[in-house]
Amino acid sequence: MQLDWDGNEVWRFDRMEEVVTEETENEEGETVGGDTVWSSRQHHDWQREGNPVGYYAPDMEPQIASGKTLILAHKNVTVPDISPKRLEDDYIYEVNWEGEIVWEWLASDHVDEFGFSEEARNAIHRSVRFNDSRQSADWMHINSASYVGENKWYDEGDDRFHPDNIIISARESNITAIINRDGNVVWRIGPDFTETKAQAELGQIIGQHNPHIIPKGLPGEGNMLVFDNGGTAGYGFANAAAPDGVGSLRRDFSRVLEFNPVTLELIWDYSIGATEKFTFFSHYVSNAQRLPNGNTFVNEGSDGRLFELTPEKEIVWEYMSPFIGTREPISRRIFRAYRVPYDWVPQAERAPETAVIPPDISTFRVPGQ
Repeated sequence: MQLDWDGNEVWRFDRMEEVVTEETENEEGETVGGDTVWSSRQHHDWQREGNPVGYYAPDMEPQIASGKTLILAHKNVTVPDISPKRLEDDYIYEVNWEGEIVWEWLASDHVDEFGFSEEARNAIHRSVRFNDSRQSADWMHINSASYVGENKWYDEGDDRFHPDNIIISARESNITAIINRDGNVVWRIGPDFTETKAQAELGQIIGQHNPHIIPKGLPGEGNMLVFDNGGTAGYGFANAAAPDGVGSLRRDFSRVLEFNPVTLELIWDYSIGATEKFTFFSHYVSNAQRLPNGNTFVNEGSDGRLFELTPEKEIVWEYMSPFIGTREPISRRIFRAYRVPYDWVPQAERAPETAVIPPDISTFRVPGQ
């Protein structure tokens, strides 16, 4: 759904598939739900034509009164070659302003292009986790899909980086890939980062979120920026901690990586070193954004911590989300966050920007602590 700045609905799409709503009991003890309704089945991500990544870049603004919308969704399928269990497959489609689906892609159609080893395929087939409440197995768990966008690699003749191609991030399988408009995987890193010397030097990426090409007009344009979560993910590589080969790779700290997507040369990274690595760790959600001043905005999402880093890795701004929700356990979690220019928000004119004066850290104390 698209809303204007006053909260009015401008555009909606909910006609991908009919679904049955969950039955629940209301306060009067009556059973409600169980209705058949139309749904987009969207999850995690969608992007509007005009801006490839959804955050601010000079001369790149999403179309607000026209244009196509890229939607990451789910579709339930059964593919015995992948698993005897019903799959909650990742389905990406593009819909025009009039609500017509004009392009579509299904992950299970391309399983042979993802670089899975025989051990990984066996683990998926035999042991992929089945969700009883959803009656399906979320085998790839793609958590972002964005347009490649205009970039120097395509300008120099590398068709893999066509602006209309799509970058996907599959969390459960540690795969980041680019698919073209024929649906084929034309660029990929993972799942096994020992596959090539360049990947080995970059280091195993685990459970990543929001990989994207830094848009034109921003420092580092053309490089790939990704939040490498760590945590647990991957198939194959059976070990004592993952005897069935599911969730077989694990790491207890996160990294933010900027690298050349052609050579995989590491350009810039952020993590905490030595024995304090765990102090920067979000095992799920999270993202990073390149800002016009060359700084990097980071969402350490599992703890709701937002901060801005200079290229020299100095933290110059930081914010902690308050606890959200009332159900236990309460959470600070932030899936994704972007910094936007102050003048993007019309209401800002009613509340002029005010400088924030940092407290004297030698005397500052949190009230009540």
